[in-house]
Amino acid sequence: MRRAAKGAFADLSPLREIPSYRRVWFGQSVSSIGQQMTAVAVAVQVYDLTHSSFATGLVGLFSLFPLIAFGLYGGAVADRVDRRLLGLIGSAGLALVSAVLAAQALLGLGSVAVLYAAVAVQAAFFALSSPARSSMVPRLVPPHQLPAANALNTVSMNLGMTVGPMLGGVLIGAFGVQSAYLVDTVAFAATIYAMWRLPAMRPGGPDAAPGAPRATVLDGLRFLREQPNLRTSFLADLAAMIFGLPRALFPALAVGLYGGGPGTVGLLAAAPAVGALTGALFSGWVSRVQRHGLAILGSVAAWGLSIAAFGLVRDLWLGLLLLAVAGCADTVSMIFRNTMMQVAAPDEMRGRLQGVFIVVVAGGPRLGDFESGTVAALTSPAVSVVTGGLACVAAIVLLAARRPAFLRYDARHPTP
Repeated sequence: MRRAAKGAFADLSPLREIPSYRRVWFGQSVSSIGQQMTAVAVAVQVYDLTHSSFATGLVGLFSLFPLIAFGLYGGAVADRVDRRLLGLIGSAGLALVSAVLAAQALLGLGSVAVLYAAVAVQAAFFALSSPARSSMVPRLVPPHQLPAANALNTVSMNLGMTVGPMLGGVLIGAFGVQSAYLVDTVAFAATIYAMWRLPAMRPGGPDAAPGAPRATVLDGLRFLREQPNLRTSFLADLAAMIFGLPRALFPALAVGLYGGGPGTVGLLAAAPAVGALTGALFSGWVSRVQRHGLAILGSVAAWGLSIAAFGLVRDLWLGLLLLAVAGCADTVSMIFRNTMMQVAAPDEMRGRLQGVFIVVVAGGPRLGDFESGTVAALTSPAVSVVTGGLACVAAIVLLAARRPAFLRYDARHPTP
């Protein structure tokens, strides 16, 4: 019984056995919390300056375009240069932006334009270096430990999404927005130190000559088009984000369905992250799963069904539970999608694929906001949630019918 319970928890062997991965994971966790604190501080500061929800919403738009453009470009760069160096530059750039944000708050500039510009530059540095950092994982961790490492990375990400906003809110309330920016600036020291301790990581392996002869964004897109398993994993994620992500409807649902206010919106927004963190913490079983394609489609279908059920219930706590279940399913999908991309793709293509992944992660939810908001305007928020969840399930069924080989994908014999 004790062994079974122990096996249910996240596999910590990559942290115990690989010091370089442990340093990178810790640095990523600390900086993720800091970045989420900064995200809250920027939103609070913009609203305080403008008293406009529209102006606050524009923060996301100013970050979207740099994420897409530099995500694709950063992936190509990561397949040409030393990924360690690119990660160092990106982390240092992000720390510098946080320092600029702290300075403008301490000086009381009160300029929304400065905040928008800082968010755009911040997104560019993140997108430029993120493919390099993600591409390092298969070089630090042996293949059999990649599912465990990806589960731990999911723990790190969701720790940031849950702890960061709460800690940021407390600090901002007690000491002002500058306190969150300053903590974020200092937090990047952990990531910079972890990157500094790594060896050079040129694409193609440690013996590859510096500067690959040709690494373009178009090459990455062509590679993805020609690799059905990787392409299907991306399409499954898009189905979940476009059809089954009702976050734009949370304010309307909080007021119209649950009779609540901003606190209820916060609970609805936090529930998927809580579920995702729980799923990652109890992910010890993922390393024993070999049929990754089946696991991806099954977990995305579970996401869609949970979201559809959420749209049908009228009890807040049951709704929060269903959103948490959806977040847990999303974590399972993310673990296996990342593992498939890291194992099935050659090292010299991983940066560009990670760049495309950033575009999907950044663009999918924004398209989902548009889809859910449009359907809600034509019908109602509840109808939009239910039909979106069911559309996600229908898309997964269609993908399974069109790509039966994806269901048979075996991690022991990975093919892109």
